Amino acid sequence: MERIYTRHGDEGETGLLFGQRVPKADLRCEAYGTLDEAKAALGLAFAHSQDAYLKELIEELQGALSRLCTELASEPARQAEFEKRFQPVDASMTQRLEELIDTLSAQMGPLREFVMPGGSAASAALDISRAIVRRAERRAVALKEQGLLPNREAIRYLNRLSDLLFVMARYEDRGKTAKAER
Repeated sequence: MERIYTRHGDEGETGLLFGQRVPKADLRCEAYGTLDEAKAALGLAFAHSQDAYLKELIEELQGALSRLCTELASEPARQAEFEKRFQPVDASMTQRLEELIDTLSAQMGPLREFVMPGGSAASAALDISRAIVRRAERRAVALKEQGLLPNREAIRYLNRLSDLLFVMARYEDRGKTAKAER
């Protein structure tokens, strides 16, 4: 890419994965744009975390969200073509999130109070990521309701991801003062 600007979006349209032009306010753009926000918030969590294991997980999650963005940016009518070139979100990815939730949860005590964001910069960024993923999940549900999301596993994945991000924020602050759980 020689330059960052293309001028193709100057009239308020953008291209989906296989070239269809849609308004930038299209629900698909809203859904994958929301996931882009989540990836950025995860980047902030990565920058603030001192935990090597969490940083590794954050990078894994950012990659998975990029994969899901690609899926959301394609037309349902071209799902077969998408699946030939890319890997859609599948049940094994959701299962991986469940395993991570169980692994991290086993290393912490039971939750006894509401968790308020702000125990640390890293955990707060994970909580922001969680809130953004929840919004992305709502957008994915709207896509499904309009027949624009053939892969229902994407919704299960996003639901589980928000759970994992909650647990990761708690894990980041494990052993810290009572500020994290109040």
